[in-house]
Amino acid sequence: MAKIGVQAMMLKDSFAEVGAFETLRRVSEIGYHAVEVSQIPMTPENVAQLDRARTELGMEIGALSAALNKRPGAPNDSLTDDFDKIVDDATTLHSSMLRIGMLPFDAMASLDKVIQFAEQSNEIAGRLQEHGISLYYHNHHIEFVKYDGRYLLDIIAERAPLMGIELDVHWVQRGGLDPVRTLQKYSDRVAMVHLKDYRIGQMPAEALDSLAKGDFAAFMTAFTGVVQFAEVGEGNLDFTAIIEQSLASDAKYLLVEQDDLYGRTVWQALQTSYDNLVALGYKHLF
Repeated sequence: MAKIGVQAMMLKDSFAEVGAFETLRRVSEIGYHAVEVSQIPMTPENVAQLDRARTELGMEIGALSAALNKRPGAPNDSLTDDFDKIVDDATTLHSSMLRIGMLPFDAMASLDKVIQFAEQSNEIAGRLQEHGISLYYHNHHIEFVKYDGRYLLDIIAERAPLMGIELDVHWVQRGGLDPVRTLQKYSDRVAMVHLKDYRIGQMPAEALDSLAKGDFAAFMTAFTGVVQFAEVGEGNLDFTAIIEQSLASDAKYLLVEQDDLYGRTVWQALQTSYDNLVALGYKHLF
């Protein structure tokens, strides 16, 4: 049975302020008991506190994150440079899944570099399997650009057959595809799903002020910017259908995430998503 958890990217400020254990204690008090670690420096102290949360709070460390290569300014370890450390951390935290969060920036405009990324990731995935760890790739919207009629995500999947896919339903929707049908399509490759709603926000009054002043560019920026991230159940996605298909696809973790909180606190957002998921009948998945 899948478990609903939290994507820790949302919690990075709290990790920095009060530490991993206290952050995850508060997460567990809301009702979540699984976490995917992302954008959190895997220092010895953080690893120790994550392990403490695992043993004392019953918090499952569903997956860790890493980049294929070092990225300036990013806290994630690199599979190319830190392979042994990543394996040791995963072993310590009883985590058998590892995910790459996005394409290298320079690959986003180069099919050749995407293919190189996929083939290198596939080689790493084979090495990780020797240690009982599975590698996954997390999508955004850019993977649904077409090259000769094929989605980039299909090209990545073909060139990296040993790497699974972590589907983010918001980014699938933003990429112009249906999340449920996309989950069905990659059913044999998906073990983790990001639960993140897709909301159309209200046009700000300032946009009309810009228009009245003749600043059409500012108006259009606001017009195209009404697409928002949202708490689960606060947007337009059909999460009953999404979760049922995730379960049918044997996903192991369904991870609540929200890239922008629009002035709310992370705790308010996580509570809202939790309450809405419980109201939909999924309390047993926590």
